[in-house]
Amino acid sequence: MAATRIVSIIGRQNAGKTTLLVALAAELRRRKFRVMTIKHATHQMQLDVEGKDTWRHFQEGHAERVLLEAPGERVLFERTAGTGEPVALAEQYLSGADIVLCEGFTAAPLPKIEVSRRVAGPPLWKAESAGARDWIAMVTDDASFRADFPVFRFSDTSWLVTLGNLAWDQAKILAP
Repeated sequence: MAATRIVSIIGRQNAGKTTLLVALAAELRRRKFRVMTIKHATHQMQLDVEGKDTWRHFQEGHAERVLLEAPGERVLFERTAGTGEPVALAEQYLSGADIVLCEGFTAAPLPKIEVSRRVAGPPLWKAESAGARDWIAMVTDDASFRADFPVFRFSDTSWLVTLGNLAWDQAKILAP
């Protein structure tokens, strides 16, 4: 089995991280890669419905883990001490992936593709920041933005294919 690669899609709130991640995942999947994703949230999630069986197992029964199995899908609810680190999460839960696309984890030492829209605020990338070398590309609507890594405009016609190549070629490779 080949080693898993991992890259993070980052940006400010409402910049289009999920839209880019979904498009990139579909492009890589079209190339026959096993694509898996991790979504980082900055707030508590409410994925289950109060009063339903899985909610009761987890909330009332205080189970450490609850695995919900249904035709064609599976969900794991698990209690954790804090926020997980993306490489450890990928290694623990996403074995067999060719590439893992993370949404978020801005501070993690991972290769990053930033989505930046002027209405969402300035780019997160700063040339002088300690992690500036982690950026491998940016997709932006700011025609004047320049950096020492590839910068794509939303109006470009072939950026997704090129971005797929960059994500694959420059992703962090995890130990098998």
